[in-house]
Amino acid sequence: MTTIQTVPEHRRYAEGSMLKTIAWVGLLAGTLDILAAFIQVYIARGTSPEIVLRFIASGAFGKVAFSGGWQMPLAGLLFQYIIAYSFTTLFFLLYPSIKIMSKSIAATAIVYGIFIYVVMNMVVLPLTRIPAITFHLDKALLASGILIVAIGLPLSIFARKFYRS
Repeated sequence: MTTIQTVPEHRRYAEGSMLKTIAWVGLLAGTLDILAAFIQVYIARGTSPEIVLRFIASGAFGKVAFSGGWQMPLAGLLFQYIIAYSFTTLFFLLYPSIKIMSKSIAATAIVYGIFIYVVMNMVVLPLTRIPAITFHLDKALLASGILIVAIGLPLSIFARKFYRS
């Protein structure tokens, strides 16, 4: 005789609620991050959002991303959100295990923003087709600041709210 185990309703609700929260917070963080990138690159170089998205796509497609059709900026946007959702999911999974994260929203945002910067620049980007970028402290601080505000802060606020409810 086979028995079917069911997930208790309160656990199904929590899992569904977490997925819904991650979906919304990941969308928010990914959107804030890409908007900050658009603004920062436009101010610095007058570069359009389309070129920013093509640059992101060039991580997978190389130089062809800059000459390809409309699919390349779309691919860049897709990669942007895949990365944002990956860091959002990781954060929500780590949050209950690392008790210090619930102590200070600001400190958690700063640490996680710097963590994202390090992972992206030391692990992810070297695995892509994007040529190596020379390190400049001012650019690293600006990029880290954007990640702290656009991703670290929303994740810290919403994870605290989620886990306290």
